[in-house]
Amino acid sequence: MNGNRNPPLLGYTDRLSARPGDVVQVKVSSYLEGDFEADLARIICADPNPEGTGLIEETIDCEFTGRYPSRIQPFTPGSCMQVSMPPETALPSEFTVVVMIWPTRPKGGPQAVLSIESNGSSTPFILYLDAVGRPTVKIRMSDENWTECCLPDAVIERRWARLWASFSQPLGELNIGMSQGEINDNVTTTFMGSTVLSDQKINSIVVAACDQDERHMHFNGKIERPTIYSAQLGSGMLLDSTEATTAPIFACWDFCKEFSSTRVIDTGVNQLHGTLVNYPARAMTGANWDGSEMCWRHAPQHYGAIHFHEDDIYDFEWETDFSFTVPEDLRSGVYGIRLKHGKYHDTIPLFVCPPLGQRTSRLCLLVSTFTYTIYGNHARPDYDESWQDKITAWDAYPWNPAQYPHYGCSTYNFHSDRSGICHASHRRPLFNLRPGYLTFGANTCSGLRHFQADSHLTAWLEHQGYEFDVVTDKELDEEGISLLAGYAAVTTGSHPEYHTSRTLDALEEYRDQGGQMAYLGGNGFYWRVAIHPENDSLIEIRRAEGGIRAWAAEPGEYYNAFDGQYGGLWRRNGRPPQQLAGVGFSSQGRFFGSYYRRTPASYNDQVSWMFEGIDDEIIGNFGFSGGGAAGFELDRYDPHLGSPHNAVVVASSENHNDTFVLVPEEQLTHITNWPGVPNEELIRADMVYFDTPSGGAIFSTGSITFCGSLPFNHFDNNVSKLLNNVFGRFLRK
Repeated sequence: MNGNRNPPLLGYTDRLSARPGDVVQVKVSSYLEGDFEADLARIICADPNPEGTGLIEETIDCEFTGRYPSRIQPFTPGSCMQVSMPPETALPSEFTVVVMIWPTRPKGGPQAVLSIESNGSSTPFILYLDAVGRPTVKIRMSDENWTECCLPDAVIERRWARLWASFSQPLGELNIGMSQGEINDNVTTTFMGSTVLSDQKINSIVVAACDQDERHMHFNGKIERPTIYSAQLGSGMLLDSTEATTAPIFACWDFCKEFSSTRVIDTGVNQLHGTLVNYPARAMTGANWDGSEMCWRHAPQHYGAIHFHEDDIYDFEWETDFSFTVPEDLRSGVYGIRLKHGKYHDTIPLFVCPPLGQRTSRLCLLVSTFTYTIYGNHARPDYDESWQDKITAWDAYPWNPAQYPHYGCSTYNFHSDRSGICHASHRRPLFNLRPGYLTFGANTCSGLRHFQADSHLTAWLEHQGYEFDVVTDKELDEEGISLLAGYAAVTTGSHPEYHTSRTLDALEEYRDQGGQMAYLGGNGFYWRVAIHPENDSLIEIRRAEGGIRAWAAEPGEYYNAFDGQYGGLWRRNGRPPQQLAGVGFSSQGRFFGSYYRRTPASYNDQVSWMFEGIDDEIIGNFGFSGGGAAGFELDRYDPHLGSPHNAVVVASSENHNDTFVLVPEEQLTHITNWPGVPNEELIRADMVYFDTPSGGAIFSTGSITFCGSLPFNHFDNNVSKLLNNVFGRFLRK
């Protein structure tokens, strides 16, 4: 990559969380001359706002502290399928390539459909779309000369087309044809002499790109069942399925098999199986899909397509610059691997868990790394260069993903072909997962979300003197209830939005076995995600029907490829957030915060203890997130969706501005909603508390900006007192 298009110093680790004894690999790319410095710090607060605590980090002695040589590490966006050929493999002297394509950006520049790479010349054969979308086939005659054959008509965007191209050395013919709706083209050209194909052994075959070492010409769209026949077939024969099936097959890659894998199966006799690069989307509707089945597991022949993109990038595959073993005596917490070179710096968060099977504190902080990753490199459409003035004044993190989309955007963004990004990984630099990063640079408040917003809670815990263990949803997904068993209390941060079935199961089991949980956010437990079975850093989201969605999955593509389960909202999977936490997503607005007002029920003996020392009826009319404790994304109590009938709403928010609207799953028509009450009644955050039959308890705030009020006035405020009362009670049990 061009250094001018990249921040001068960046890094990432192979893992976001680790335990004592685990090895962490650190990968760095620097465009600066000389060495960079590295050390370790405990991150207490990641909010750079000078009106608050500012960034708080404590340097920790560690074995890797020192200097390391700078080097540039490249990365290559774009997905494809690669097939490594056995030694001395040669193509037949006559062959035909047949493939189905569904192009999504046909005029986006030359795009390879299938290329053949040889040992002596990088690409002797390529079937591709030219710069204006016309199917073209080329063969290399020599190092300098090509023979090509191009169709007169361009492909039609987002419609299935059948392409074929044939080559005959004995006849000296090169053919290409296409059938797409009313278009039926075929063109033949002749050549004299031998070609590079005649002289070279085949090194690899690449689908959706060309050049094995320096991939380029990436295809945008779906490709289905690329097949190479060991014969020259004419256009008439291609359209006759009976005759076509009798032709000898050199290779046929069936995308209907092993959907959850990066392996692609060749059903031909040569068994030339392929490997997917940069994780294109599998289990996508193919040319056979007719709407009769929505689940790929039930009709795999309808889901024979893979969607490739020129900007797929999920693992930069940088080499390791240094690694270290997490010290046995390093206490659990939030840490940062700090890189520095002159005026430039980068800090890579690392969440250190207690030793496996041990608890070093009675309080457990569950960090939502799945949500951090899903939002990783969210390039907000409202980003403006004017934000840099505030960033400079606060000495905040300077790099924004909207400026560097080639680093791979988040699942809240689109690919270049306007299809939604459905995969996310932390094995690349994530700009918005950094201390000091500002999500909302135009707001007068701190403008934080996710990791930085959650540090308001860790700063409060440290200030109040609470000892706590840190675990992440990755460990929760892998270890289940055993991870939480024995903790007196478990607390979330501000936005635990994305969950697997295993993480929800574990939280429900913890609650039902007498555990006490504080849900200190909003829009939590909302979307269902799946983890790739071959790569535990890769997360899949299918934004199916319903919900506030950055994009919508195509019809028929609602089931995860990774685990075969129906994606989308947990509510549509029969597990509304209210069933777990007592509240669930109800309304969203701009990044503004209002306040809660205590309810009459909050004065009852069952719950009045949480307001001890608080004389105010208004709670949280202040804060560093939107200016108030109840804002941006709001959750409400609803017994029809599973809120326990014994739950007490101790406070509800009010006075939200006109940017707040109902979430789509609540709105039925332009004048009616699901609960059947005025919309205004549903635009609120409910703070609830309930006991469980097993002796546990749940406290939920129903607001994403709640934690932003904790540090206000040097942590001396009614939100801080309220949470102190809740945690004090939970930890006394």
